[in-house]
Amino acid sequence: MSEPSDSLRRLVSTGKGACCNVEDYVDQLREVAEKVADPKTARLRGRFFKALGDDSRQRILGLLTVREMCVCELMSALDMTQPTTSHHLKILEDAGLIASRKDGKWVFYSLPEPGRVKTLLELVG
Repeated sequence: MSEPSDSLRRLVSTGKGACCNVEDYVDQLREVAEKVADPKTARLRGRFFKALGDDSRQRILGLLTVREMCVCELMSALDMTQPTTSHHLKILEDAGLIASRKDGKWVFYSLPEPGRVKTLLELVG
């Protein structure tokens, strides 16, 4: 583990830190980080927000709030190629925003929690 920074030492020495001993304070900060900012949760949130950060994926989600659709329907509606549409669908599915089900040769995509995603989309406009 790394040594406490000089600035953290100065903060604690002024009494503005939440502890009097800098080493104890570092332990407290790391304990809090493990509880509320752990790397696994941050990675999941990053994947989620990355999935939401693209116009095409936003449009796909919008269409899926109306009903379940297959790739060919999404391609036609959004005037995208099959590889591009599939790429966006994979990112959305990996983020847990959409679900897929196979029906013979067809794969249909839907929102596992339509109300939740619709609310999320409406928050922004």
